[in-house]
Amino acid sequence: MKPPAQESTAVVAPTTSRLAWIDWMRGLACILMFQTHCYDAWLGGDARNTNFLKGSQLLGTLPAPLFLFLAGVSFALVTGKLIRKGLGPAEITGTMARHGAEIFAFGLLFRLQEYLIAWGWAPWSDLLRVDVLNIIGLSMIMMALLCGMTLSIAKRRHGIQLTSQVALPTNLLAVAAIAAAALIALLTPPLYTTWRPTWLPWPLESYIDGCHNLGAPQSWLFSIFPWAAFAFAGLAAGFILFSERARAQSAKTLALFAAAGAIAILAARQLDHSSFHLYATYDYWHTSPNFLMMRAGLLLVIAFLSYAWCRWGLATRGFSPLVQLGQTSLLVYWVHIEFVYGRYSLLPKRAQTIATASRGLVEIFLFMLILSLVRTRIDWKRIDWKKMNWRVQPAKV
Repeated sequence: MKPPAQESTAVVAPTTSRLAWIDWMRGLACILMFQTHCYDAWLGGDARNTNFLKGSQLLGTLPAPLFLFLAGVSFALVTGKLIRKGLGPAEITGTMARHGAEIFAFGLLFRLQEYLIAWGWAPWSDLLRVDVLNIIGLSMIMMALLCGMTLSIAKRRHGIQLTSQVALPTNLLAVAAIAAAALIALLTPPLYTTWRPTWLPWPLESYIDGCHNLGAPQSWLFSIFPWAAFAFAGLAAGFILFSERARAQSAKTLALFAAAGAIAILAARQLDHSSFHLYATYDYWHTSPNFLMMRAGLLLVIAFLSYAWCRWGLATRGFSPLVQLGQTSLLVYWVHIEFVYGRYSLLPKRAQTIATASRGLVEIFLFMLILSLVRTRIDWKRIDWKKMNWRVQPAKV
């Protein structure tokens, strides 16, 4: 839900070879998203009762965390640049919050588009569905507020002047982001059960627990709790990675991230199998902090593997389809939905075998890759549309 050549669900930032792994990770998220949506939308009959579909849906738990995590990483990168330019906490908060509001507006516009295309059979409540773009936008606004408050505290208590001549308070910012991620994770279970804000109108409550208008939290929706925690985890990772000390040794830093991620995965597994549970209602797959910690650990491991692949692997040799998709992930996210779930689906829904659905998946991938190339390889601003001859030439007899 990088889901606007370089565009992002986070903040637009120049892509360099040093940062190509970020686009590669977004491209990976796009591929995982494509396969999840295609098989879910198109498989029918006995194919829906197979381990193949279960495995596909399990992989489908990764794209949203990946997009949110990378939104946090990109947010840290751009925030650091703004600090080096000498902007104050209030200016940084306003600038970054506006970026978040733009993504949130994209989410509302996307829902409106889908409702109009499905006019006649889509319920009006679909206009208010909480989707991944909405939460990425809100997460960015929340991160802007957190960074602004943290920088203000650093400036007042420690006399830090935010200029390009002073080292950034990255440690403080990273600690604040980790604390925010942990708080969101710990509050999620009660907010889905005993602390549910049922006193709110359902369109607002849905942003807390994903209830929509169905009376109970829905696992297929993207509410602030727990999903925003992945953005704050990415924010913390970004501030550490782009700190003055770590910039010169990105490989070592990301390797340490991978080690920390592996420890987090093992710890989450151990806690899940222990007899101690902090909450009366334990739902590992949807609200448990253990599952969130496991996925956050997996994201750190994937980050190192992506960096290694882009620095030493085949991604360094010529054209990389995943880097290309990652540069336009908002566009391909926006367009592919209609050709998978929408009225213009490439294949009849809930009626395909694994083989035919796989063929459709390859077609979606190729179409989206071509669309991405058209978006980035053509300088649309330099085209003088007024001078183009749009008249139809008469056919010669």
